[in-house]
Amino acid sequence: MSIGKYEDLNDMQIDVLREVGNIGSGNATTALSSMVGKMIDIQVPSVKVLGFNDAIEEVGGAEKIIAGILIRINGDVDGMIMFLFEQNLIALIVETFFGSAPQDILNLNEAEMSALNEMGNIMAGSYVNAISQLAGMTIDVEPPVMTIDMLGAIMSVPAIEMGEMGDQLLFIDNNMVIDSTSIQSKMLLLPTIDSLDHLLGKLGVA
Repeated sequence: MSIGKYEDLNDMQIDVLREVGNIGSGNATTALSSMVGKMIDIQVPSVKVLGFNDAIEEVGGAEKIIAGILIRINGDVDGMIMFLFEQNLIALIVETFFGSAPQDILNLNEAEMSALNEMGNIMAGSYVNAISQLAGMTIDVEPPVMTIDMLGAIMSVPAIEMGEMGDQLLFIDNNMVIDSTSIQSKMLLLPTIDSLDHLLGKLGVA
């Protein structure tokens, strides 16, 4: 039976999507570890189906300053992936590549922004490859678009573009430990409803 919106997902389908999120998130974290040249200890990611407003509160509220990296996907699955990088993860990435942490993440230079963008691109590619292999699908990744702003402004883009599908998304919360420091990154997976139906069919839970 086809679903018409995210709210139509049943418990079994949500459990399968959680497992997809776990596998993809593990691949993305491995890519991050390779890029920064540091061992990363990760906990099992928390994967939830949330409304946009609930997701904003989970991250820290609409006024929280954060980096949002939006990647559109197409092929057998159409939609968006969005990474939300906390300030301590931004500082780690910039320090790794440029030797010093930024004083103000709102004033990163072009090279620092490019490094963050590329990080999101590689993590998204790793995540999508995991889904593709798991489901036997072909999924292409478009170049990422990044901004650093208040979370409410960042989340307005997927909320508007995906709003016709309902007020739900797949929210993946990664808790990592790097050099004894706890660092969190969040990821939002927003396939279109037709793509979600197709994915669930490939995974045997349509």
